[in-house]
Order: sequence, then structure tokens, then C-alpha cells
Amino acid sequence: MLGNLTIITVTCLDPHLHTPMYFFLCNLSFIDISYTTLTLPKLLDIFLTKSQRISSVGCFTQLYLFIALTYVEFFLLTAMAYDRYVAICHPLHYPIIVNEKVSVLMATGCWTFGFLVPVAATVLMSHFSYCGSHEINHFFCDISSLLALSCSRTYVIEGMSLVFGIIIALPCFMTILISYIYIISTILRIRSAEGRRKAFSTCSSHLTVVILFYGTIMCLYMRPMSVQSLGQNKLLSLLFNVLIPILNPLIYSLKNREVKGALKKLFIRK
Repeated sequence: MLGNLTIITVTCLDPHLHTPMYFFLCNLSFIDISYTTLTLPKLLDIFLTKSQRISSVGCFTQLYLFIALTYVEFFLLTAMAYDRYVAICHPLHYPIIVNEKVSVLMATGCWTFGFLVPVAATVLMSHFSYCGSHEINHFFCDISSLLALSCSRTYVIEGMSLVFGIIIALPCFMTILISYIYIISTILRIRSAEGRRKAFSTCSSHLTVVILFYGTIMCLYMRPMSVQSLGQNKLLSLLFNVLIPILNPLIYSLKNREVKGALKKLFIRK
């Protein structure tokens, strides 16, 4: 959380970082903070007090916010890929195409649609019947764990998840993939080695974050149920909710000269 707060603080304080790319990065850091604050306090409470209770309202609120933040990140990583595509492939038109107003509208759209997508599924699941002891074998209210407890027919939710994956996650992934095909093609046509290095350094951090995000999501939610194990799912969920939010600011600060320079200025000022 400290790393993400540092990224947000540095971006706000340094005028050189008041660009669309760092504006999107601040949004990504806020998502990472939200993931951690959504799941980690309850996880610590379980370890420290052995209290494993959560109200139904709290559970479905946690479920809704987790799914919403995941969709916001899908949209935001796509917006960041488009930003890098325009910056590298159309540098002369970049200030016009991705200006401050456009970047704010793009970010607003990411948050709005991300929070709208899971509303119907969450409301539907809250009306399901749940069997047995109502004990969720997980450290947070994950959708797969809740579906495993349900006595109701879950095919509607499973179908909705598949449809949303096809119409949202897949197009987002394909947009990022196509953007990077054009980006790499443009970088390879740059004659100087220094120019190629500088161009690639502006998008390598984003590409690393995309690989981490999509890789974890695919392992968590896109494997057949027959090959999934509860232990693996818990470990991957912990990676997604705790480790990746820690790694993201490190990736951006270690691979980005502007962020490292802003951090140095911030600490020297102090």
C-alpha cells in the first residue's frame, strides 16, 4: 500500500508527471490500494482473532467490489495500452488525441462501466439459497466459493460470467495485444538503438503489469473446474490481492527514469 501511495503522491507533486500516462498510473495504484484494503483487513482479523464470521451484506459487498475493481482494471489496462500506442505510433498527434480531457473521460468510463458490470450478477447471487454450514472455505467472498455453497441453479451466473468474459475481457486483451503489435513494429523501425530503448522503456512496465494481471486471472477463473484445487486458488487469490499490488509500484518505479527521478527529488526535498 505504501508503494502505491508513494506513486500517487509523487505524481501529484511533480509537475513533469502531470501527463495522461501517469494519470492512468495513479488510477491503477488506487485500484491496487482498494484490492488490499478490501481483503487484507479481514484476512488479518482471521489470523489474529480467529474470528471467521462475516455478515451476508458484508460478504456480497466484498464480492461486488472485488469483481467491480477487476473489471475496472481490465478497462484501465486497455486505456493505458491505447495511450502507449498513440504516444509511440503517432507521437505528433498524441497531445491532441490523448489530451487531459480525453484521459479524464477514459478513466471515468473505466470506473463507471467497471462498477456497472457486476451489479446484476451480485444481486442475483444475493437471492440464491445457500446450503450446509454457510462456511466459505476461502479468506474472502470469492465468487467460485459462493457458487460451491449454493443450493440454487448456478448456470445463469456461470453463463453471465462466460458472456462477460467474451464481450469484455477478450476484447480488452485483444486491444492490448494489437496495440503492442503496432508498438513493437514501430519501435523496430526506429534506427537508433537509444531511440528504440527509450521507446520501449515507456511501455515495458505496463506490459509487465498486463502479463501479471492476465496471467493470474487466467489461472484463477479460466481453468476447467476439474483441474482446479482449493489450495491453488487460495494461493493465487493471495498473489492477486496482496503480492501484485506490492509489485506494481516497484515495476513502475524501477523501470521508469521519470518516476525514479521524481522520487529522488521528493526525498532530497525532505
